[in-house]
Amino acid sequence: MTFKSTLSIAALALTLTVASSANAEEHNTADTVVATVNGTEITLGHMLVLRQRLPQQYQQLPPEVLFDGILDQLVQQTLLGEQTETLSSASQYILDNESRALKASEELQGVVAAAMTDEALQEAYNRLYGEVDPETEYNASHILVETEEEAAALVTDLEGGADFAELAKEKSTGPSGPRGGELGWFGKGAMVAPFEEAVVAMDVGSVSAPVQTQFGWHVIKLNETRMKDAPTLNDVRGELEQEIQSAAIQARVDELTEGAEITRTTVEEIDPTLLNDMSLLEN
Repeated sequence: MTFKSTLSIAALALTLTVASSANAEEHNTADTVVATVNGTEITLGHMLVLRQRLPQQYQQLPPEVLFDGILDQLVQQTLLGEQTETLSSASQYILDNESRALKASEELQGVVAAAMTDEALQEAYNRLYGEVDPETEYNASHILVETEEEAAALVTDLEGGADFAELAKEKSTGPSGPRGGELGWFGKGAMVAPFEEAVVAMDVGSVSAPVQTQFGWHVIKLNETRMKDAPTLNDVRGELEQEIQSAAIQARVDELTEGAEITRTTVEEIDPTLLNDMSLLEN
């Protein structure tokens, strides 16, 4: 899409009257008329909504560049549109769907605005996080090998003073081997059960006996622990707002559905492959 149509403005023989008096007004509104085409008014509101729908690459252009381009497009669309008395079937269906979607959006904006209160946010936070106790997080390293015998030999080497990180780099078959077996911080539920159970039972700085999981045999070193508090409301505000919004929308849809008389065609009654037949839209 381009602002300056490839059609010659001269060839279109535009009959355009720019409402210069509107530009002189100190307080313009969306209803301010910026042009008329054969008696059809184009307002600042029409320009604003068209600007919102421009591709991203045009959004950064300065207003003085956008203004003429947007107005030209609206003028030309008005002129061309006057030449068609009725819409094609496809265009009418598009218009119907657009109208339906816009009206639905207006309703949902009101629903969400009414639901999104400070009280609702606090209630959602209390429900999800109000009784969450501080959680222990663990920082551990491990060496993964294929057999119990290999793991036991590693424990013997470590008891003899071998460096854990160097052994991990040399012996571990896991992806953490090259970084000395370091797994970083994790909470409960992040690791498979046998591994987690071993870590939870360990003291900081200690090395485990061989631990078997579906991945093989592990020798684990617990490096550090810390307490993780529940997140603050601001930390999870986006998550809470999304939950409140979704719940409010679903409740409104359920309410309207329950009070409506709705009949639907089923896939048993109409061939769903008709959705692929675009020829049905042809006049």
